[in-house]
Amino acid sequence: MTEAVDPKGRVLIIAGSDSGGGAGIQADIKTVTMLGGYAMTAVTAITVQDTKGVHGVWPVPIDAVIGQMRVTLADIGADVIKTGMLGSAALVEAIAECLDEHALMIPRVIDPVMVATSGDRLVDAKAVEAIRSELVPRARLVTPNAPEAEVLTGKAVESLDGQRRAADRLLELGAHGALVKGGHIGGSVITDVLQTTTGEWLFESPRINTRSTHGTGCTLASAIAAYLGLGASVPDSVEQGRDYLMGALRTAKGLGTGHGPVNHAWLLDRD
Repeated sequence: MTEAVDPKGRVLIIAGSDSGGGAGIQADIKTVTMLGGYAMTAVTAITVQDTKGVHGVWPVPIDAVIGQMRVTLADIGADVIKTGMLGSAALVEAIAECLDEHALMIPRVIDPVMVATSGDRLVDAKAVEAIRSELVPRARLVTPNAPEAEVLTGKAVESLDGQRRAADRLLELGAHGALVKGGHIGGSVITDVLQTTTGEWLFESPRINTRSTHGTGCTLASAIAAYLGLGASVPDSVEQGRDYLMGALRTAKGLGTGHGPVNHAWLLDRD
């Protein structure tokens, strides 16, 4: 299978379901659709989840996950692959094998989801190592937040220099691009560091004071994937994806009693 020369915005999302609708597959579908792409899914887990936390996780059988991937790739095809919550090393390895067999040339956005906004751990140590060894190499873009970048690279990520060191290490591990996000680093301005094999870009935005931050990582990664699938470059996709996320944060409706979801539909509210 070769990379699409006429991008149609088709994004195959491989991730878990969030019953609260703010993160996971639900956030991914909303984001890709709002930005003009076409979302397909391979559901990896069913979570019992709300704005206060993750109350239960039921993994989907690996054969079912791979089956979802194979049939959508064979019938509809994809312009981008986006991964999210992958709970076990065995699943990560099976997904990597399937992608190499059926989607080798399709760009991959790897969002290494490890901890929910509520603080609940979503993957074990073996899965982290599998992500590092099986999915980071050849990824078009890896999108860790600061704690995830620390786990993946072993580098402290407490400052801009730390973000740069972590991004360097992710490229050394084989990624073609790394976006090390700065939302978990203190300060009134958030800086995200993008490094690719061709250069570095810094993206800054004022920190938005809101408790509605559930699903921010999923939303940003899916927005980037949507723009990539529509033919934009990696830097342009990151810039436009951040703009979409900032609007979703600014207009969040304060749903729930914990970390509420962002407003994925904010573009519909514009005059």
